[in-house]
Amino acid sequence: MTDGHDQLDRFQQLIVAAHRVVVFTGAGISTESGIPDFRSPGTGLWTKMKPIEFRDFVASDDVRQESWRRRFSGDRTIERAKPNKGHEAVAKLVREGKGSAVITQNVDNLHQQSGIPDDKVIELHGNARYATCLDCTLRYELSDLEQEFLTTRRIGPCRRCGGIIKTATISFGQAMPEAAMRRAQAATVACDLFVVVGSSLVVYPAAGFPELAKQLGYPLVIVNREPTPLDPIADLTLHREIGPTLSWVVGVN
Repeated sequence: MTDGHDQLDRFQQLIVAAHRVVVFTGAGISTESGIPDFRSPGTGLWTKMKPIEFRDFVASDDVRQESWRRRFSGDRTIERAKPNKGHEAVAKLVREGKGSAVITQNVDNLHQQSGIPDDKVIELHGNARYATCLDCTLRYELSDLEQEFLTTRRIGPCRRCGGIIKTATISFGQAMPEAAMRRAQAATVACDLFVVVGSSLVVYPAAGFPELAKQLGYPLVIVNREPTPLDPIADLTLHREIGPTLSWVVGVN
């Protein structure tokens, strides 16, 4: 394994040679936008507040209202966050036709804000910027729901079908979105370079996509500040800051 500029040069060469780069992103790409990750001891979101299980959310109106209370009284970091150099570098790959898809574990919508079209972003864990009805999938804007909650101290059922309204994220115990999983698999199979950015690669089935890319014989690059379980099978691993690394390799000023 090479170090320093040799690593960056090798990464750049792999991108230049590729035509269908799939970028797989995790929380690490967004920490440089000020969004904390979920698992870090003391700072991770799940270490500060026990997450609500999907089955409990569906079964109990009290639990649902507590979930909404947390949403509207809690930290607004995600809402304030802006794309950073890492997001901009990924967007440049897509804009120039080099990046074929972005598979993301993130729910912060920052890839879309960086200019990547919706049809190029595959969200495995949903999106925290809006809500949907679990039954009819009618979309609700959070600003409208917040006004309802501030006025009535609760979020009522779906106005179209009477179903349960929930933020459009995948909660603990909730099934992975089948359409997104199918799209992610198709993108992986069709790629010629798979780049992991800012993911610990410990959450399955999502972490299975870089494994699949490697099994199919495609080069695998991992850019993450900490080691991951898939480092031993990667063609190149870079334990570096994400924004500066991607900016240098892709050419973002």
